[in-house]
Amino acid sequence: MKKPGRLTGLLGLALIVIGVVPLAQVIIYRVVPAPITILMIERMFEGKGLRHDWRPITQISPHLVESVIAAEDSGFCDHHGFDFEAMQKAAEANARHPGKIRGGSTISQQTAKNVFLWPGRDYVRKGLEAGYTVLIETFWGKRRIMEMYLNAVEWGPGVYGAEAASQAYFHVPANRLTTDQASRLAAILPSPLKWKAVRPGRYVARRSARIGARAALVREDDLAACVVE
Repeated sequence: MKKPGRLTGLLGLALIVIGVVPLAQVIIYRVVPAPITILMIERMFEGKGLRHDWRPITQISPHLVESVIAAEDSGFCDHHGFDFEAMQKAAEANARHPGKIRGGSTISQQTAKNVFLWPGRDYVRKGLEAGYTVLIETFWGKRRIMEMYLNAVEWGPGVYGAEAASQAYFHVPANRLTTDQASRLAAILPSPLKWKAVRPGRYVARRSARIGARAALVREDDLAACVVE
């Protein structure tokens, strides 16, 4: 007779953990810089090292904000965490070319994954990613989401965040990145272990030029207004 009650208690405890732990993490990281991520730990075990220097958004060049919006999520300031049109287009493209996976994630979704979760495409992780995305959109707001994204994203073997990437590739702090340097950093985001921001190949050079042109439009149309003051 006691087993159903015990089972109910365990289920209740599991629900509390599932609900409370993510909320507590999000509330804490609203004001505290995110510590080392799961991806960083995995890469360290792979022998890639760790270079990660947190910088507040005020110490990161607006050119980089504009470039990553241009490259990754042009509707960042307008959506509430999900771009369903982009997701549909990505699904259609992946169906046509199954060997070449195209992502439809927003910067908010990528931030949720990078800060709280592990790499991969399994359904459990995607479900958790959606939940965290709703939470950070609710409790952080766009400026904090971008700040976290630019500090956690992988930019090369053992290189994480805007400051580490700026110093590693261009030997300047993140607040002094030029428009060209920013577009080159944004250009390698889809494949940072393969593509190079310095002396890039032809494809990455063309991609960087396109991002630079789009970043100018982002600036002109105030598409980064929710981040850049």
